[in-house]
Amino acid sequence: MQYILVYTTLPKRRKARSILKTLLKERLVACGNIIKIDSGYWWEGEVVEDREYVLILKTRKELYEKLEKKILELHPYEVPMIVAWEIDKGFEGYLRWVDKETDEGREIHGEGKGGD
Repeated sequence: MQYILVYTTLPKRRKARSILKTLLKERLVACGNIIKIDSGYWWEGEVVEDREYVLILKTRKELYEKLEKKILELHPYEVPMIVAWEIDKGFEGYLRWVDKETDEGREIHGEGKGGD
């Protein structure tokens, strides 16, 4: 099994929480973190400085296309930044937990707690 971290940014904490909740309910991710950041970027010919919220998601590599599609469906930005990094190594127990929690056959309110 291969695993990835998916990173995207959102303008509001409420939107980040809403997207994370949807991704969890649909078992596209095992867990996610929301982190407040200050960003600087080019947009429409100008440098913009803004407060954003990073959403870091943990999942299986095979789910990336479905995950990206769902994020694009829910994301408010015209051109959202969505990138993924492969996880080279990790605690085996945690990675098994990611497998278990992203198993599409599980019920939405299934058993088990773990992760972050």
